[in-house]
Amino acid sequence: MLTARSLLTFRKAILRIALIAFAIASLVIQSSVAQTVKQTVTSGKRYPRLVIRNAMVVDGNGTPASGPKDIVIEDNKIAEVVSLDPVALKSGRGRRPAGDAEIDATGKYVLPGLINAHGHVQDERGGIPQPVDYCLKLWLASGITTVRDVGSETKKTIELREKSNRGEVAAPRIYVYARFADKPAPRNAEEARARVRELKQIGADGIKIAGIDRDILAALVDEARLVGLRMAHHIGVEETNAWDDIKFGTTSIEHWYGVPDAAIISGRQNFPSTYNYNNEVDRFRYAGRLWREADHERLMEVLDRMVKANVAWDPTLVIYEASRDLQRAQTQPWFRDYLHPTLEEYFRPDPANHGSYFIGWSSTDEAFWKENYRIWMAALREFERRGGTIGAGEDAGFIYQMYGFGLIRELELHQEAGFHTLKVIQHATGNNARILGEEERLGRVRAGYLADLIVVNGNPLEDLKVLYPTGVEEIRDGKAARTGGVEWTIKDGIVYHGPTLLAEVKKMVADARAERKTKAPRPEKPERK
Repeated sequence: MLTARSLLTFRKAILRIALIAFAIASLVIQSSVAQTVKQTVTSGKRYPRLVIRNAMVVDGNGTPASGPKDIVIEDNKIAEVVSLDPVALKSGRGRRPAGDAEIDATGKYVLPGLINAHGHVQDERGGIPQPVDYCLKLWLASGITTVRDVGSETKKTIELREKSNRGEVAAPRIYVYARFADKPAPRNAEEARARVRELKQIGADGIKIAGIDRDILAALVDEARLVGLRMAHHIGVEETNAWDDIKFGTTSIEHWYGVPDAAIISGRQNFPSTYNYNNEVDRFRYAGRLWREADHERLMEVLDRMVKANVAWDPTLVIYEASRDLQRAQTQPWFRDYLHPTLEEYFRPDPANHGSYFIGWSSTDEAFWKENYRIWMAALREFERRGGTIGAGEDAGFIYQMYGFGLIRELELHQEAGFHTLKVIQHATGNNARILGEEERLGRVRAGYLADLIVVNGNPLEDLKVLYPTGVEEIRDGKAARTGGVEWTIKDGIVYHGPTLLAEVKKMVADARAERKTKAPRPEKPERK
């Protein structure tokens, strides 16, 4: 017969067993729910709780890929990144996070959304209209979730930025760097400070600098730092060079003018007496001979000082590639289906269009430019080795470069320059986030960061070409097959299907070509002002 004490002990044991059974049942239910929820993900929608399953993850900090992992997104943030134990999962002991919808990333790679550090939001070329959706959808289809716009119609782009932030338009996140030198260009330090305050007041995120004298640059940088605006400096053949960026403290040097210039002992490139900077054939022909005139020791000093002053470098290798291989630039395979006729017309050699300078371009010009690239790429490697921050941007809409495709080609050129693909991806993610001053919320696959991610059909660490929205040709089961591409671009928690976006662009281009064929003659372009 049970005593009162032994009965109490027995009841406690039964309760413990019941609690354990309940816990096991809960885990089984959670695992079952996680593995049976197969809701179809709809392009253009944000889910309260989305799970990306079985992903190989490449973080934006240069570390190796790891996985499989489940990534949990709640609204617009990464809530959890769960490393999975394959043995536990196989035995049924593994716990999987549940969600309202899921993306199966088995055999796929997940990266932070790519950041384009040098983009242009464009709705026309050469005065001829071009749908703004054309560049926005190409960017998203290429896995670009953030664009630093460094030159467009500022107020219109600010409105687009706000629509993007509210999820009202299919577009990357946009940071608007307004052009400082828009007319009337500031003529002195007082006007320079006033222009900076004006740009801050209208809502610009930063300032695009070009064609500027030293005293105005000094005032601009000082005022910009006071009001909290970052600066992207497109140095030209002008009074200022990298030494001024170092002295005053701009955020980034765009392209590469100004860096080798600062390392020329004589102080100026050896231009012929007939040189005219405003003649773009002259300008780009002799730009191809600039790096060879830089003194190596002096260049290393410039790079060290850039690192010390925290001046980043966004080289845009891609935008000059036509100068070293014009035929390649003119025959890119995606032109067939995705080159909008407005952009195609703008690319034709024409002195009226910036960057359309290939008139009388010779094998000698290409040879000089190939040497230019070798020296330039070596300087970039050395800059990073010494601690510098390298970004990645495309500058598309000019010189045979299409939106989105241009940034992927830029990454290939970074690999050609000698960077490991892990570092290349870091340039376009974590490094670009740092250039934007957003490294605590963008550019990483990390809990607490904004849900900007891409799901890639293939391994970009082996082949960066799988990032092209058109994919790559591979042999599957003894037959040629097209694989790769960014399957899903997730921006701010909103899911976009890459192939669907690309199909929409293809139709947009086909419709524009058909419409143009029905119109004769071709509309005249307005005079360039």
